Amino acid sequence: MKKTKIIAGIFWAFLGLIVFIILFPGLNNFSVSVSKLPFMKINPRYTGGEKAYHLVAEKCTLDIRRPVFNGFLKESNSGFVQIDWRGDLPALINDSIDYNGDGEKDFFIQINRKNLKTDLKSFNPKVKDVVISTPTSYGWAVRVGLLKE
Repeated sequence: MKKTKIIAGIFWAFLGLIVFIILFPGLNNFSVSVSKLPFMKINPRYTGGEKAYHLVAEKCTLDIRRPVFNGFLKESNSGFVQIDWRGDLPALINDSIDYNGDGEKDFFIQINRKNLKTDLKSFNPKVKDVVISTPTSYGWAVRVGLLKE
């Protein structure tokens, strides 16, 4: 009985190795096809959320994204909104931002790109503070912390 179990175990290991060797070259194509399924999405905490507003100026554009409050199982009480500046940016960025589109400015942001310093003045009690302010390959990105409405 003991030899039968050993032989069966070796057989299953060998069979698994053969199946792996046969399927290994096709794993890349399989992963690409799985990633294109409609329910597969990149987490908005990684991407910054969907674009809500796109403002165009002479030398640069401003993308204001939708607020992100997602959590592991349910929405959290705190989140962020991401603002992206793209194009030829000045050394000192001064902008008043209306992130929720209600017609009233929610905060004023000043970014000194040379000193990597970001200052925020909030006009809305739901706006907390700057979470991330960083140069990117396309310009500059800022994430501002929010409390849920």
